Amino acid sequence: QVQLVESGGGLVQPGGSLRLSCAASVIISIINAMGWYRQAPGKQRELVATITSSRVTTYEDSVKGRFTISRDNTKNTVHLQMNSLKAEDSAVYYCNLVDYVLGGTYWGQGTQVTVSS
Repeated sequence: QVQLVESGGGLVQPGGSLRLSCAASVIISIINAMGWYRQAPGKQRELVATITSSRVTTYEDSVKGRFTISRDNTKNTVHLQMNSLKAEDSAVYYCNLVDYVLGGTYWGQGTQVTVSS
């Protein structure tokens, strides 16, 4: 069973930075994608950024130029560097893993990011 464990959330002032990390207990297939989604109160969960095993990245428009996703395939980890944070970035951030070979989708438990002065 794949488990995803997130870390790095917290409270930060507007304009500040945070780095989220996610570690997968195991990745069965080498063809996969890892990413981050977020969900604010009263809103649907939305994609923030993803990165494939071949390091192709996608970003939600509002975070382009501010957030950077990266991964370490040797450690089964994915990171999200968030700079120039805004109040509207406040949400619970969820790590996600999609296994393209076996078809599984996995989620972490979520980590809270709050941007407030």
